[in-house]
Amino acid sequence: MRVAQRLPSNWAQGSFLACCLSLCAASSLLSCPTSCKCNISNLEVDCSGRGLTSVPPNIPQDTRTLLLLNNRLSSLSEMSFSNLTSLHRLDISNNFLDQLPPQLFLDLLNLTELRLRNNSIRSLDRDLLQGLGFLRRLDLSLNGLSQLPSGLLDDLTMLRWLSLRSNRLQSLDRVTFEPLNNLENLQLGDNPWECDCSLRDFKHWMEWFTYRGGRMDELQCTLPKELRGRDIRMVPVEMFSYCSQLEDENNSGPGEKPGPPCAKTSPAPLEPEPALDCPQRQRYRPTSVRRAIGTVIIAGVVCGVVCIMMVVAAAYGCIYASLMAKYHRELKKRQPLMGDAEGEQEEQRQISSVA
Repeated sequence: MRVAQRLPSNWAQGSFLACCLSLCAASSLLSCPTSCKCNISNLEVDCSGRGLTSVPPNIPQDTRTLLLLNNRLSSLSEMSFSNLTSLHRLDISNNFLDQLPPQLFLDLLNLTELRLRNNSIRSLDRDLLQGLGFLRRLDLSLNGLSQLPSGLLDDLTMLRWLSLRSNRLQSLDRVTFEPLNNLENLQLGDNPWECDCSLRDFKHWMEWFTYRGGRMDELQCTLPKELRGRDIRMVPVEMFSYCSQLEDENNSGPGEKPGPPCAKTSPAPLEPEPALDCPQRQRYRPTSVRRAIGTVIIAGVVCGVVCIMMVVAAAYGCIYASLMAKYHRELKKRQPLMGDAEGEQEEQRQISSVA
């Protein structure tokens, strides 16, 4: 009888749980934006390819994946993703975004993947990615970025994959990438890189990155023309030897007199003024690879000639020493008895003849 009484009770509890789950599912469906598709099993909201010009306001707060790619988004407000603290994956690729508010991702503390591919983003605020300590994948490819602000990647200590392909980057700062201790894959191709002094320190960071096992595509030089099409990682270090000279000239010494102000350091005058006699600084250009290789070859030939001369001199010294030793042995055999004046005179004559 007790078993018979327990069965209805267990059945009632199961029915109650099923009813609760169905009510939760129904509430999630009711809160799903009308222009999107919601997948309850993986908490995904798919709003891609809907022609949206703004982010739907009624996205469920427990959403883990939000897809907004292939729409007509041209701008976003700072509140577009507010309170979506459970969001792990956000894809806003293939839109028309040109600027992003600094506080856009402020509430997305659990975000692990962010895709901003194929937009028109020309600049990024330094605080845009602040607080995204769990981010592992970041895609900024196919945009119009010409530089990365210092400190942009400081909080991304867990980042493993980063793409900056197909932008307008000409140089990068080593300090910007040093916080990325867990980075494994870096994509930098299809950018107009200028392989000059501004890229020297980043070249050293790339060598360290590949040494510890990191993977990256080719960073091909666009300028100068002597290095066009070459991977900067394969460029000899001698190509950057002129950078030290340039830095010394830029650092003015205490005894130097300041020159007249030039147009770059003074505001534009309201009325035309006579031109100042400002020396025009010539742009330093690295020597060609052929000249660098020729220098190494000439240095090697000179060192070889010097070594040969040293060997010849040593051999001559050894031969001369052996001849002198032999002469002294023979002279000792011929040495006359003590008190023989003629012998002593003969010995003096032999020594004089040798000298």
